[in-house]
Amino acid sequence: MARALIIVDHGSRRPEAHAHLLWIAEQVRQRAPELGVYVAHMELAEPSIDTAIDSCVKDGASEIQVHPLFLVPGHHLTQDIPALIQRSSERHPGVRIRMTDAVGSVADLADLILRTL
Repeated sequence: MARALIIVDHGSRRPEAHAHLLWIAEQVRQRAPELGVYVAHMELAEPSIDTAIDSCVKDGASEIQVHPLFLVPGHHLTQDIPALIQRSSERHPGVRIRMTDAVGSVADLADLILRTL
């Protein structure tokens, strides 16, 4: 595996929330079997982003995309996650780690909202 994707949610103490994130990851995995797909939580639950990045590297990833499931670019997206990625990049200098845009930045979001009506 050369490429990995980490899907990050805010985190919750509710097991159902973690199970839902795992379900999302499985949907992505089925559509992109060439990717190593991992999950992480910003807070309140494990695995953390640091732990997930370390797992990707251990499994052979040389390129990691951190995909936050956040709608708007608040503090976690503009400060916390970039700082975690920077720290992980220093620990793993041969690995390219980058963060994707907030889910709310995708133009198709309006269509998705309308499909739920």
